[in-house]
Amino acid sequence: MTPPQPATVILSPHFDDAALSLAGLIPQLPGPVTVVTVYGGEPASHHPVSWWDSVCGFSTAREAYHARRVEDARACELLGVGSVVLDHPDGPYGDGTELTGIDSCLAELPSGTLLLIPIGTNQPDHEKVRDRALTVARKLGRAVPLAYADLPYTGHLDEWGSAAADPALGRSHLYGLAYQDMTSRHTLRVEHDLTLTDDQWALKREAVLCYGSQLAPLASDHGMLLARSGPLRAERVWAVEPPADDIGKG
Repeated sequence: MTPPQPATVILSPHFDDAALSLAGLIPQLPGPVTVVTVYGGEPASHHPVSWWDSVCGFSTAREAYHARRVEDARACELLGVGSVVLDHPDGPYGDGTELTGIDSCLAELPSGTLLLIPIGTNQPDHEKVRDRALTVARKLGRAVPLAYADLPYTGHLDEWGSAAADPALGRSHLYGLAYQDMTSRHTLRVEHDLTLTDDQWALKREAVLCYGSQLAPLASDHGMLLARSGPLRAERVWAVEPPADDIGKG
């Protein structure tokens, strides 16, 4: 039997980004939900292990890749979402080619599919996914995707999880540059503002723990990553209004 077409697609740059950023909100999104991992390609055999993967405890690039695939399958099953993996290798293993897998992915989706993309906080790889998706959606005449806050990066604002989050992003030179870039070209309107309940947090914590190989370096960079009051406690999604010069075009 052919699986049903997804009602919601989340573009996740890497295997853990959707869970880190949206695990609490996913059950509230129109289903079925599918997570599309953009940098999901297997590294070529000639690549030495990257610094990040070595810090995660891996000896080879391919060992890291296959372990992450297993972790991701476990998390997606827990969250009740489908999984699609594009064949672009992760940054250290990539060849600099454009993210053309996004083009074919979006072209195959029904026009009414809800699409979520990262806003790109502090992560050039995430910005590339965001910008490619926005460009392709525009060319295809699709609705402008929703943008979600990349966690844990955005979640380090003191104002995170409060009504003051957007003004703080507009001022911050540490965590707000992607938000400021987007608001220079679009109008952003908060679509989902979720501070997780205890039950939502329990599910998110379990999903994040599926990506166990990533937690040591993430905690080194982001402190008390899994603290109940930490940077993963709230999730935020914006509706992205089209640029003014697009309004009225058909």
